[in-house]
Amino acid sequence: MALLRRRNKASGSGTKEEEEGAEIEVEEDDDKNKKEKKKLGKTEKANSSKKAKEKWSCVDSCCWLIGCICTIWWLLLFLYKAMPASFPQFVTEAITGPLPDPPGLKLRKEGLRAEHPVVFVPGIVTGGLELWEGHQCAEGLFRKRLWGGTFGEVYKRPSCWVEHMSLDNETGLDPPGVRVRPVSGLVAADYFAPGYFVWAVLIANLARVGYEEKNMYMAAYDWRLSFQNTEVRDQTLSRIKSNIELMVATNGGKKAVILPHSMGVLYFLHFMKWVEAPAPMGGGGGPDWCSKHIKAVINIGGPFLGVPKAVAGLFSAEAKDIAVARAIAPGFLDNDRFRLQTLQHVMRMTRTWDSTLSMIPKGGDTIWGGMDWSPEEGYSPSREKQRNNDTQFSQSEIVNYGRIISFGKDVAEAPSSEIERVDFRGAIKGSNVANTTCRDVWTEYHDMGLGGIRAVADHKVYTAESIIDLLYFVAPKMMARSSAHFSYGIADNLEDPKYSHYKYWSNPLETKLPNAPDMEIFSLYGVGIPTERAYIYESSPSAECYIPFQINTSANGDIEDSCLKDGVYTVDGDETVPVLSAGFMCAKGWRGKTRFNPSGIKTYIREYDHSPPSHLLEGRGTQSGAHVDIMGNFALIEDIIRVAAGAKGEDLGGDKVYSDIFKWSDKISLPL
Repeated sequence: MALLRRRNKASGSGTKEEEEGAEIEVEEDDDKNKKEKKKLGKTEKANSSKKAKEKWSCVDSCCWLIGCICTIWWLLLFLYKAMPASFPQFVTEAITGPLPDPPGLKLRKEGLRAEHPVVFVPGIVTGGLELWEGHQCAEGLFRKRLWGGTFGEVYKRPSCWVEHMSLDNETGLDPPGVRVRPVSGLVAADYFAPGYFVWAVLIANLARVGYEEKNMYMAAYDWRLSFQNTEVRDQTLSRIKSNIELMVATNGGKKAVILPHSMGVLYFLHFMKWVEAPAPMGGGGGPDWCSKHIKAVINIGGPFLGVPKAVAGLFSAEAKDIAVARAIAPGFLDNDRFRLQTLQHVMRMTRTWDSTLSMIPKGGDTIWGGMDWSPEEGYSPSREKQRNNDTQFSQSEIVNYGRIISFGKDVAEAPSSEIERVDFRGAIKGSNVANTTCRDVWTEYHDMGLGGIRAVADHKVYTAESIIDLLYFVAPKMMARSSAHFSYGIADNLEDPKYSHYKYWSNPLETKLPNAPDMEIFSLYGVGIPTERAYIYESSPSAECYIPFQINTSANGDIEDSCLKDGVYTVDGDETVPVLSAGFMCAKGWRGKTRFNPSGIKTYIREYDHSPPSHLLEGRGTQSGAHVDIMGNFALIEDIIRVAAGAKGEDLGGDKVYSDIFKWSDKISLPL
């Protein structure tokens, strides 16, 4: 515009009005240019935002979703912490109606009070373990839990965790430079993980009738070790003996009530023989120690005769749940692409835990059945359904439960006369099948060679007796430790001096109960849940790093209500321990005066029919019969408190049975 004015002055022409008109026109042009620039700016912004939207990726969506979930989670957590403690119960009662009183409160109203001191004996895996000495990779973990609690170290440093949780494969004790020890006190096994109770509910209900730490004791031990090695390394058996003596002495001479759970049942069976035996092998308490110090042993979910589940764990590092997960994601659990090899690491670790060897089935074919018979023959899940209705089920299937491992469904169902087998015992194992990339997850399978692996599959069927030979063949180092600490047979003559050795003390078929006629033994366990009894196997895909055998999850029964599902035959039990193992000794083996129970200790069976939680607010249920959840079963807790408060088995009503345990026990031909 200034240039235009100069031009007008220089030309000396144009009026004042013309100049003003020209200026207005130029200003209008400037306004148009500004508007166009604004439009261009808006268009560019729109385009850039459109491009930004186009660049939004799945990662952005995931991050956004995770952020929302975390925000909601923290908000809910804040509200949960801020609400009154009684609010959850108020909501539950508003939906379901008034809740029954907890057993401790109910019995307190009846006038029951703490009477006899109580000793808890935890089972396998439920007790916490902490680090006292470790390698460089475990820096900063002194006295931190490696087992139990949050399991944070499993995710942070899995290889280091496996290294420290494993024992020496030769001795079954600590590896060089590593000391992992059991957590002490009631906190050792009250909760297995945050929110997942083990003994906590029972402890809380005992507290309601007056119990506290002075008359309750958690007999924590390193459940990985063989039973005798807990004394060799930690003097745990001596500590249990001293604590029971102290509790009896400080409670007016009232005898203790012992509550073992799961493998703790076998551990305390070992203790009762150890405490009587003379030193140095035993505790030197004498033959009347149990009679003087123990009122009752209330066994919960006891695997007295072992569990088939232990066989699957030792043979292929899997059970039903793991096998199903493996089928859903083929190759993931044992894939060597990223050096995961999860099942191989699990097998390498668990095969150093001698405790697992204590739960191999005992009694051989006499107890568990042979090729063509089993005590549970004719069992059908339909009978569980018939408890609640009168519907008749005409379909049935023949199940050879005695064949604990079968290679193929056709083999599991075929008459024994039609099965052609090759004896694996004399097979030549051949050259090493593992290359150098697999040696960091070495298992004894790697030394078997293809010939040995093929011979195992060609034998086709394994019963309880041949399973022992099978495990000696596939894991000789593991079973060498087993033969030093455990036994799996039936004693012909219990007066034979060899049975004074500690390897027989946890096998109820090769040892005697204490001379304590006033003591009582209870077997408390859940029923009504399908429980693993036998397996159909197949050879794994040929790969150098794989475990060579796996459960065939494609094998299922031919009828709707079949005992065979996902390659596993099930019977009645508590999901882990079959009824036969939990109940036989109290139903027959120890009932009355027998060679296994010469003083005639009274035995009782108390079964708890499983009833799942009716709604989410009920948690794990107050009527559960599951192996661990039963510890929160109100009926079981009430029975325990009554005995601890002075009641006897007859006061509880004697036996309470829902299963066919007495019928199955009668089928077992065992000299008593």
